[in-house]
Amino acid sequence: MKKKQEPSVRDRLIVALDVDTEAAAVEVVQVLSAQVRTFKVGSQLFTKCGPAIVQKIHDLGGRVFLDLKFHDIPTTVAKAGIEAARLGVFMFNVHLSGGETMIRRCLEMVGEVCEQEGLVRPYIIGVTLLTSICEETLRNDLGVTRTIPEQVAHFASMAAKDGLDGVVASAREIGAIRRTCGEDFLIVTPGIRPTGTPVDDQSRIATPHWALEQGADYLVIGRPILNAPDPAKAVEAILEEMEPR
Repeated sequence: MKKKQEPSVRDRLIVALDVDTEAAAVEVVQVLSAQVRTFKVGSQLFTKCGPAIVQKIHDLGGRVFLDLKFHDIPTTVAKAGIEAARLGVFMFNVHLSGGETMIRRCLEMVGEVCEQEGLVRPYIIGVTLLTSICEETLRNDLGVTRTIPEQVAHFASMAAKDGLDGVVASAREIGAIRRTCGEDFLIVTPGIRPTGTPVDDQSRIATPHWALEQGADYLVIGRPILNAPDPAKAVEAILEEMEPR
């Protein structure tokens, strides 16, 4: 597990580049780079633009959370993680439902290559349950008999035991994760909706201030910023909402 740093309020906001063109992504980074340091590249943008979009964000002074939720056989995930590290991303994730062997293989192989090639190892975090999942979906669609908090705590405990740097989880499960995994464990929280913005397709949401009060380290916010008439003004309001009171 990498040593956890204490980010500033500005550094704790991750803007999700959930757009469908390189030009749109570049425009968002250019508009917001004075306010925000970290941008999330997910499946849509990465599939459209490929690894080159990561370098473009780096060239504009941003850093990248690569949100591809690697989930495959252990060696395949490990090799994908190696390529993510070679791209110079700040953070990437794996899906914890891939199991412990997958997690350990990824950590071991990425760590070895980073040491051999003189690379800074990215934070490697695990996805617990998507914030769109509700209790009914967990039980009926996925066949999991644990409650959402129990399943998230189970996944987080596994991630911490195997050496991951943290997890992706909704704000509602942060307390259980902190009790299980301690204060040095990173928690990246999506499903953030600033006061007065639409819920969209999320089930387990939280406001920025409440999520940070619960103990989140980083907040991932996309549509409330991207869909705002003035994204820079929306970010400013979110940063104000994130300030300690």
